[in-house]
Amino acid sequence: MRFTCALAMNPPEQLVPLAIAAEQNGFSSIALPDSIFAPEKVNAVYPYTPDGKRVFTPETPFVDPLIAASAIGAATTTIRCYSHVVKLGSRHPVPFARQVGTVANLTGNRFGLGLGIGWQQDECRWCGIESGGLKGKRTDEAIEVIQLLLGGGMVEHHGEYFDFERIQMSPAPSEPVPVYVGGHTEPALRRAARHDGWTTAMIKMAELREIIARLRELRAENGREHEPFEIQAVCVDRFGLDGYREQAEAGVTDAITVPWLFYGVGFEAPVEEKQDCIKRFAEEYIAPLEAVHG
Repeated sequence: MRFTCALAMNPPEQLVPLAIAAEQNGFSSIALPDSIFAPEKVNAVYPYTPDGKRVFTPETPFVDPLIAASAIGAATTTIRCYSHVVKLGSRHPVPFARQVGTVANLTGNRFGLGLGIGWQQDECRWCGIESGGLKGKRTDEAIEVIQLLLGGGMVEHHGEYFDFERIQMSPAPSEPVPVYVGGHTEPALRRAARHDGWTTAMIKMAELREIIARLRELRAENGREHEPFEIQAVCVDRFGLDGYREQAEAGVTDAITVPWLFYGVGFEAPVEEKQDCIKRFAEEYIAPLEAVHG
């Protein structure tokens, strides 16, 4: 099992130094969140907390995950970044594909596209996207458009939501950009099973086991049960060496962590304290697990 360092809600000037520390201490990936804006009035329930309230405020810092990935890629050599997750429902796939392809090229294929629909209908509308309430169908077609354009060459698309004549984006990435789908609903799982991985929000182990079992069924239905598939998990009730071993045994390939929170260090803390926590976490968890499992 690999470890991902999540950089959500940290000051922008700390992102690159924290990513460098993560790379130096054995983390395989950086997870970068997406939040375009925080509305003063929220017209939807946040689906990933028991009380439906957001875990962030309008003052919580967020940066564009693709721009952050480019900055991190320029300062590192091996660590990957993936968006966790881009709200594709509020973006048009053609210019967005240009951005994804650019990041993939600038980072040497060290970027994975984690995506979801988004949980606020207003966000789509205020970004100029009208989906008629059918965000799932639009998202499926948007993914198809992105992958088509990133495949290289002259292509065209004539769909229900997007239509364009023959165009080409160059250079295309030299490797396919992996697509990881977020969401805990049945439609989201079906969407994930058709792509390269599934990524969670905050989830408990019992539900995580059920979803992984369901994903295996769906992968088999799609004839993809023997292909690589990532399970990126934020498991909130299994920690420590035994907890991470249990996650790995359940099928988690990437444990998403916020190392400084393990040691009582908050998001507002100086970057040096968080870097120390990254090193300590690696010594206590990553190194022992690697010694056993390789």
